[in-house]
Amino acid sequence: MKNNKNLSFEEAMEKLEEIVDKLESGSVKLEESVSLYEEGIKLKKYCEDKLKEVELKITKIKSENGKIIKQNLQKS
Repeated sequence: MKNNKNLSFEEAMEKLEEIVDKLESGSVKLEESVSLYEEGIKLKKYCEDKLKEVELKITKIKSENGKIIKQNLQKS
């Protein structure tokens, strides 16, 4: 994979889905399959990292006495 740091999460997922489709089709040669698999692993990690990053930014909103209070989610 060239440079996945400039990809959005959605773009990375789309590329990953394309790779999975190619691999499942069985129409690619062995060498290309290995290369696609390696790229897919990198994209999977990138997507997981993006999700973790977003998860840390999510705030929990709860209402207490008519007021909305935002709290950062804590990882357990």
